[in-house]
Amino acid sequence: MQPVVQAGLTVVLAVVSAVGFLLLRCQGKGRPFGPAGWRLALAITMLTGLLSAGVALVSGWLLNDFLATALGAAGPSGLWLSQMRGKDEERRSLGREAATFWLVSLLAKLDQAMAEDQWVWCERRVDDSWNVYELSLAAHRYHERINERLTPEERRRERIHARLDAIERRLDVAALIEDGAARSKVSTALGNSRHTRAARYERYLNDLRRLHGVLKHDAESDLLRLLAAGYRAGYRSLPAFTPPSRIRESEAVRRAL
Repeated sequence: MQPVVQAGLTVVLAVVSAVGFLLLRCQGKGRPFGPAGWRLALAITMLTGLLSAGVALVSGWLLNDFLATALGAAGPSGLWLSQMRGKDEERRSLGREAATFWLVSLLAKLDQAMAEDQWVWCERRVDDSWNVYELSLAAHRYHERINERLTPEERRRERIHARLDAIERRLDVAALIEDGAARSKVSTALGNSRHTRAARYERYLNDLRRLHGVLKHDAESDLLRLLAAGYRAGYRSLPAFTPPSRIRESEAVRRAL
């Protein structure tokens, strides 16, 4: 094989391998090539790919061409070293730390970028202006869609049923407050569920308006966590929920125009 062709093939295979290993590493975590992280992901794959290809080509002086190319393709498996660091603390060495510091640092920044992309994606699907009823409808719709996409193991790990229950219980108490229920009834409702039986809620019993805001905020937070479970599972085509009342309003405006 011609040296130029050999070098080109080794570089291409090494970069493709780096992309594959990066996608495997980020599976269940997020999207490495998302809006916030694609530059870091590109840098990681190019650096690891070119480094592996360079080592393989230099080794080609001692190895045959095909073995050198295979070495270049296998080299990016070093992307897994960041996970090995967390699981194999006792066998870490100074040499490994020094050799992989740049990669571990870039991967840590990539994890932060993926978390940012996830947060933006989730926030776009929750409207702060929703009332208690609309928030409950959204939670049920999202739960239904995500439940269909997740495996039984993923459902257990992400606790999506428990998250929906927590949202419902908090919104039930918030709805009581909206309906003008007496403080004693609200207090009883708080004690009826483990999700609302908390000292932080009881502190606001003398200010039901503020308690309503805290309960609604916590329900929105749980909904964001539910959405995050769908995002991590790869369900990123989940459409944003629009309450039926707002759909009707939108249609009425269009007809009026």
